[in-house]
Amino acid sequence: MHRLAFSKADTAKFISHLDLMRTFQRSFLRAGIAIKHTEGFNPHAFVSIPLPLSVGFSSSCEVLECQLLDTPLDQVPARMNAALPAGITVQRCYEGTRPVKELGFVNYIVTMEYEAGAPYGTESAIRDLLARKSLVMEKRSKKAKSGKVEVDLIPLIRQATVEERRDTISLDLILKAQNPGLNPELIMAAIRQHCPDASPDYVSYHRRAVLDENLQLWE
Repeated sequence: MHRLAFSKADTAKFISHLDLMRTFQRSFLRAGIAIKHTEGFNPHAFVSIPLPLSVGFSSSCEVLECQLLDTPLDQVPARMNAALPAGITVQRCYEGTRPVKELGFVNYIVTMEYEAGAPYGTESAIRDLLARKSLVMEKRSKKAKSGKVEVDLIPLIRQATVEERRDTISLDLILKAQNPGLNPELIMAAIRQHCPDASPDYVSYHRRAVLDENLQLWE
């Protein structure tokens, strides 16, 4: 199995997961890079992204899995970048050795912006909220009959640092990646619900690193 490490920025962050998969499949063709296809009547390129990124999130650590057939790994980034749309950049291609099940945590940077500056006490209010012993929120679930399920966020937060910078509050979060994973949007929903005065005017999300259970880079 081969893996492509790539970033997703600017307008490309609004490309959905399914469209991103199609974009890569077309880009492999345009780049003249042969990869393994599924068998059957209607074969398609075998590509997989272990942790789909939410629409609107930027990232510097995305991973795509595929099986190259005859292209040297060191040639892949330049050839793919010439075929990919602006905002998607392949940094390297390498042999994947660690299984996806060892992907334990994700590091996100959440930037909360306030047009008139962060209200007094915002930083401490958010810090206190994330320091609770329990913080139960509802989230959507396809498996639940009601379409929603309650989840306690606290056990899914490995680390949380809150820092105020003039008109912004920055959250440096290390969150559980899977089984179950925690989307930082649910933390923002908790802030809006429990600390309404801390609700920002604008929020941006950036995925900075994917980590194993020991908080080492997963590759």
